[in-house]
Amino acid sequence: MSLPRPCVCLVTDRSRLAPPSEPVSELVFEADRLGPLADRLVLAGEAGVDLLQIREPDLSAVETIDLVRGVRSRLGDAPARLVVNDRVDVALAAEADGVHLKSDSIPTALVRRHVPAAFLVGRSVHAIDEARAAAAEGADYVIFGTVFPSGSKPRGHQTAGLAALAEVSRAVGIPVLAIGGISLNTVATAAEAGAGGVAAIGLFFDAIGPMDDLRGRLAQTVAGLRRAFHTH
Repeated sequence: MSLPRPCVCLVTDRSRLAPPSEPVSELVFEADRLGPLADRLVLAGEAGVDLLQIREPDLSAVETIDLVRGVRSRLGDAPARLVVNDRVDVALAAEADGVHLKSDSIPTALVRRHVPAAFLVGRSVHAIDEARAAAAEGADYVIFGTVFPSGSKPRGHQTAGLAALAEVSRAVGIPVLAIGGISLNTVATAAEAGAGGVAAIGLFFDAIGPMDDLRGRLAQTVAGLRRAFHTH
């Protein structure tokens, strides 16, 4: 399955979101506890984000399945695709659009043999050899980074830089999404380096405010990302 170019990907981190307005007890349904995350995913999908990557490792399989199905039902006709981080079984059970594999996860080729043809398979990579292997084994896209210094990484975390992004982008025929420090100030240089899109956490999760305001701000962010690619 092909991805749009540029592809805009949101990677979740619900710890960045404000908790529900009402205290959550152990008796409250998981859907209520995950309400802020579901709301943010729906807003992002409505705002034009192409790929919604659910990366919440502490959630159970049942919780993740319910989250995927709930967000899907609320997105309606929005074209956003939902992928589950690393759990192929959960992604299939949830009828998600695909799975995103960690760099040290099971081989891409093994996953591809056990999923439908239209099922998206992505992979995180940190080097050109990893990207080539993923592409050769049937990955639809790779996420490469960390490209720029990022608040999601510890202080002093080594960045790959734009030269490495350009090298990886030239080496494979599938979209290479740049991750790490992606903002409206850095996206143009990632596009110029040949990236097929971007993936980000803070860009989509650090915004706060009423839902109607957030919807408009997220749409402006997505439009700004796309403009940066269309000028390169």
